[in-house]
Amino acid sequence: MPSTGVFHIVVDPVDAGTRLDLLVASRVSALTRSQAAVLIQHGQITVNGLSKKPGYRLRASDEITGRIPPPADSVVTPEPLALDILHEDDDLIVLNKPAGVVVHPAPGHASGTLVNALLYHCPTIGPIGGELRPGIVHRLDKDTSGILVVAKNAAAHAHLAGQFAARSIRKIYLAVVFGEMAGDSGVIELPIGRHPVDRKRMSISSRKPRMAETRWEVRERFKGLTLVELNLKTGRTHQARVHCAAINHAILGDPVYAGRKVNRGPTAATLVLIRQVKRQMLHAWRLTCTHPSRLVPVVFEAPLPQDMDQLIVHLRRLSMPSG
Repeated sequence: MPSTGVFHIVVDPVDAGTRLDLLVASRVSALTRSQAAVLIQHGQITVNGLSKKPGYRLRASDEITGRIPPPADSVVTPEPLALDILHEDDDLIVLNKPAGVVVHPAPGHASGTLVNALLYHCPTIGPIGGELRPGIVHRLDKDTSGILVVAKNAAAHAHLAGQFAARSIRKIYLAVVFGEMAGDSGVIELPIGRHPVDRKRMSISSRKPRMAETRWEVRERFKGLTLVELNLKTGRTHQARVHCAAINHAILGDPVYAGRKVNRGPTAATLVLIRQVKRQMLHAWRLTCTHPSRLVPVVFEAPLPQDMDQLIVHLRRLSMPSG
């Protein structure tokens, strides 16, 4: 959903009965529930063209329309920050995002984001997709590294956004997970939604979950840990992290969904490595999409970051038979 401007939501059957203010806040990341309630009370968010109260219980196929006012400090300052550019043409910039970098400005992160760097590198990208997220068509968590595709013009933005909405873009992640996976591949089909208590977390026990599918395949096995490919067929928030944790193979280093739990499988030497990990070992490795102007399939890959690559090298050594 855009951070400013007009938005439109058609209520899914699974969301029937949800309060209007709650659904808007869950779908429009730029709004909190209280902010949504104020806009609803002032008639800036309507249902089927009619004003409603914040507590209105939605029905399937209701159409919600609203306008998000720009924040007072919505101007994003271009900054001469380094970008790891994997590919660039007239329509796209494909970046290799490092871990620890936020994609776009948000509370507590007004500068130093990829968007600040993009506006300096490509000033014409400014009006595309909203003031706070120019050119952005998908996101990666702060501590997830890897491929991020950015649109350089309005036509490319619309085309890429349509591909994401249609789930025709193939996204492959690499992750180091706890435990030794049973089998060589599988499918996780568990719905995901906001945690019923902690709204900053996602959960398979949400009151209003949405369908989510992750396909996994083992790339390499270590003592007590496994390197897997994760093919995200849907794009729910924290999907890879939630799904891996749900099958008792949480991603190594995940501070939210793995916590301090350590599988019994790792050896003492492996545990030493685990304690040195500073972030979730999750990397957006490969992305396949249709080029927005050439209309041909294109594949982009981001090499493993140094911390994850070195971890895997050490795990291989520790997993080699002794003698």
